[in-house]
Amino acid sequence: MNIVEDLLNHSRLALAKGITAVENEYDNAVEIMTKIYPHTGNAYVIGITGPPGAGKSTMTDGIAKEYRKRGKTVGIVAIDPTSPYSGGAILGDRIRMMDLMGDDGIFIRSMATRGSLGGLSQKAGDAVKLMDAFGMDVIIVETVGVGQSEVDIVKTADTTMVVVIPGMGDDIQAIKAGILEIGDLITINKADREGTDKLNIEMEMMLELNPEHVQWRPPINRTIASRGEGIEEVVNSIEEHHKYLVDSGKLAEIRKKRIKSEITDMINVRVNRYIDKNVVRTPDFEKTVTKLQSRELDPYSVVDGIVGKVLK
Repeated sequence: MNIVEDLLNHSRLALAKGITAVENEYDNAVEIMTKIYPHTGNAYVIGITGPPGAGKSTMTDGIAKEYRKRGKTVGIVAIDPTSPYSGGAILGDRIRMMDLMGDDGIFIRSMATRGSLGGLSQKAGDAVKLMDAFGMDVIIVETVGVGQSEVDIVKTADTTMVVVIPGMGDDIQAIKAGILEIGDLITINKADREGTDKLNIEMEMMLELNPEHVQWRPPINRTIASRGEGIEEVVNSIEEHHKYLVDSGKLAEIRKKRIKSEITDMINVRVNRYIDKNVVRTPDFEKTVTKLQSRELDPYSVVDGIVGKVLK
């Protein structure tokens, strides 16, 4: 079976196999990604992030359905925390989105964070590219809620939405985690709860203080995603942001930055692997560590020596 050819001809099975190859680093993974790359860059990528319990999966579900109503095909990459035992995804967003499964215009894939600091490994970026080459119009990346490192999602998404909820004890938990700064849209979910107005005011105040938001001020929408309320407005806001990015030329800018960041990450991974194999896992390195322990050597000189050798 020619995975690339079949994937470009909209075979869902080939798409699934392609993502599996990338996720498990099969021998053909790099070849697949190399061949599909010229066919990428057409999908619009939306990132959904926010603290745990904010209802991100329900929101993703609602947004996907709204886009389907508008005649668009949707890919969903749901990032799950990694199981410490198998390295696989443990939450299984697919279970939460069962009613989307029967729709041929939607493709859902849960992926494990695999210890990637931001909960978004390079593999998730590759899954986005595969869905893009397959021909999905919109791709939603929904992350694990783990605070500071959610900033990683910006590297993958064109439009990033931060979902917050009232009454979590500390209403500005999202701001403290620094994820509010990355939001192009803010959505207050579970807006039937007490404290919604207070949270709304706090969000407005935080946006006022951010000098970044001169040209585009993130709109604040309210939703009750479990009842499908407010979802249409959220998608309208996403579309407005998309239009703003295209009209201002910022979309090309964002995508250029993304390519730069991807290449840098790939270089880092390759270099780290080389060092791990050729430096760290050697008998000489063990001897060096013993000498460091007894203070015969100092770490700075050791690092200089290693880096000098590697760069040669």
